[in-house]
Amino acid sequence: MAEPAREGWKVYLKPRVIGMLFLGFSAGLPLLLVGGTFSAWLRDLGIELAAIGFLSWVGMAHSIKVLWAPLIDRAPLPLLSRLLGRRRSWMLLAQLVIAGALLGMALTDPRENLSLVALWAVLAAFGSATQDVAIDAYRVEAEARHRQAAMAATYVTGYRVAILAAGAGALHLASIDSWMLAYGTMAVLMGVGVVTTLVIAEPAVAVDSTTVCFEQRVADYLDRTDHAGWQRTITAWFIGAIVCPFAEFFQRYGKAALLILAFVATFRISDIFMGVMANPFYLDLGFSKAQIANIAAAFGLAMTLLGAALGGLLVARFGIAPILLLTAFMAPATNLMFAWLAYTGPQTQGLVMAIIADNITGGLAISVFIAYLSSLTNTAYTATQYALFSSLMTLPGQFAAGFTGVMAAAMGWVPFFMVTALTGLPAIVLAALLIRHAHPDRVQRPGLD
Repeated sequence: MAEPAREGWKVYLKPRVIGMLFLGFSAGLPLLLVGGTFSAWLRDLGIELAAIGFLSWVGMAHSIKVLWAPLIDRAPLPLLSRLLGRRRSWMLLAQLVIAGALLGMALTDPRENLSLVALWAVLAAFGSATQDVAIDAYRVEAEARHRQAAMAATYVTGYRVAILAAGAGALHLASIDSWMLAYGTMAVLMGVGVVTTLVIAEPAVAVDSTTVCFEQRVADYLDRTDHAGWQRTITAWFIGAIVCPFAEFFQRYGKAALLILAFVATFRISDIFMGVMANPFYLDLGFSKAQIANIAAAFGLAMTLLGAALGGLLVARFGIAPILLLTAFMAPATNLMFAWLAYTGPQTQGLVMAIIADNITGGLAISVFIAYLSSLTNTAYTATQYALFSSLMTLPGQFAAGFTGVMAAAMGWVPFFMVTALTGLPAIVLAALLIRHAHPDRVQRPGLD
């Protein structure tokens, strides 16, 4: 294997790194099709706002995916698992479910059978969340730790391209023809994920001796109980699939586990606060919709992808720890750029500078943070542990972001962005403590060399 510091941009030529581009596309495609694009379709056909609001709940599948992640870790699929392996089999099943559900949505008129459309949407959302869990597990297991940021960067690139296709692309198809064509085309595009899943190789992972001993204690415990037959089988599966992933994490890190979880929960809070209020801020400041679309959306996307690619390169060259600490500082600092923009007014040059700073930082943060989360998992429980981390990563910020509108209205934009910058301070402190007590580059991921 090439030395990490010497790979440079060549890390993006690795077959599995390239494969993540297409898996990212497959993961990103269903998101808007059961979210924003779905709402636009329903409203375009005259569906009541109340019904549209209730149907937005189908997207909650992504917030609760940790509940069935243990199944993806432990439960084999008949025939598919023998042919493809445990990760690719679940990926393929999820992709076929999504494609079938999108096709069902395309062939059903919401005006005539809204409940059936809702059922198809729920199926697509659960398929999408399941695919996310399987792809996350595959990504963690498929490459070494120093390549995880590059894997994340190509994944994010594919994901963002898919969001453009499912957003602007689907709306464009609907405007020139019909929503049936739009959703039917998206169902066909899920073939990108299906073909990729069939082409890539299943990652080779092993359960390390420490984990084997850890699970042996479960068997020894059951031997000392009265459980027998199906009762023993179910109890053993429950403990192994659900209890062991969490118990193993806390055993491995000890007191530092709480520090790690606190950092995971706070790292993106300042970004989430900023993201919720970004478009209302631009409009209130006086920027036109065209300026927002061209600078904040299109140009911003390019800067995010540049930042993600740069993050993959920097982590491969310098390791996770320094880049993690750097982005912990940069994320809240970029919020101060928006406070400056709010003070100076709607200057196009100022918006461009703020978008460059915010989106490159965001791309860097995404790639390094995914690499860090990947390094925390044990390959015996990858899907379950990563699903826990990814849910914890967004849940506190998303809950707290519900109050950002009240804050902005009460204090004004300049103080608002200064306060949101302060929300990033805990992550900076926790990042420094992690480097001291649980150094990210000294993490030994069980099951991998």
